[in-house]
Amino acid sequence: MSHPEAAAPPALRLGPAAAPNSPEPAPAERLSSLLGAAPQGTAVVVAAIRAGERLLLCSGSTDRTGDRPVDADTRFELGSVSKTYTALLLAEAVARGEARYDDPIARYLPTGAAPTHRGGPPITLLHLATHTSGLPRLPPGLLASALPVWSTVPYGRYGEQRLLRSLGDVRVGGRPGSRVRYSNLGVGLLGLLLARAAGTDYPALLDDRLCRPLGLTRTDCGPDPDQATGYWHGRPRPPWRIPALPGAGAVRSSAGDLLRYLEALLDPDRAAALGTALAEVRRPRLVLPRTGDGLCLVWNHRPRPAGHALLFHSGGTRGFTSFVGYCPETRTGLAALANTTPGSGGGFLQTAYDRFRALAEPV
Repeated sequence: MSHPEAAAPPALRLGPAAAPNSPEPAPAERLSSLLGAAPQGTAVVVAAIRAGERLLLCSGSTDRTGDRPVDADTRFELGSVSKTYTALLLAEAVARGEARYDDPIARYLPTGAAPTHRGGPPITLLHLATHTSGLPRLPPGLLASALPVWSTVPYGRYGEQRLLRSLGDVRVGGRPGSRVRYSNLGVGLLGLLLARAAGTDYPALLDDRLCRPLGLTRTDCGPDPDQATGYWHGRPRPPWRIPALPGAGAVRSSAGDLLRYLEALLDPDRAAALGTALAEVRRPRLVLPRTGDGLCLVWNHRPRPAGHALLFHSGGTRGFTSFVGYCPETRTGLAALANTTPGSGGGFLQTAYDRFRALAEPV
């Protein structure tokens, strides 16, 4: 589906990739013309990199008072883009020998807590990371607690212990590994299992294994006061909370940190201890029938006629929309963030994907 393109936001900074806190590099108009305009919202940030050149577009303020202009350090809720960090945590755990992709999830759960199903292989960590576990989209019993707060924090009253108590009652839809069925429960459970295997919780695991090694100083799971205010149908929303399944949607980040994240994904060899894991998350694991699209570890994988492939993921909370994509062959990455909830027509996400696709075309 195509959508009209909006006017370009102000505040453009563009230049070669550089280490954090280094002097601002010289402009590169070619990237600016490729990206063009960004969708409008209360606050919109578009960050991109191609072949070592970086771009940052910032528009609006962190709330509707207009007192704090949005910048490279402004934190946005990433929603389901959080799942890409969980995928990287899985690859990192496998690389260090702490887990295996074919480990049954029951190995990491209390006795009797694993979902049951009729026949077929057990659900594995890889099934969770490729949405092939057969688990439903939402955790059991969530809707009952979510309805009174559906427009604010529907996951906020659903905790980890409640999830563990109810997993044994989950009905698995089909044979694990037989079909793709997008599941917040599945990837959120993966984050929980990885944290349990490491003897910690998900926010601490994210910080220790990913944020510190990659220098992501503005990325975490905490809704502290300095994040932008999110809006839903023009109304401010409270910070998003998802205590039982943070690996599915609790991560916050900034444009500056997302640029560093994209640089690591595009050049795994420079990321030292995380190099193997960064290369693993972009390896295709399955191909979908008819379309030729596929899945890596969480990342959508879309081959293009020129021989390159687009890897991307989108996300949304009650007040934020996010898109992140990268193309290893053309060394291109793009992140687009807005502090408004995804619209019913998907205009922001469609525009972000279209800009990414155009930017990633071979020159």
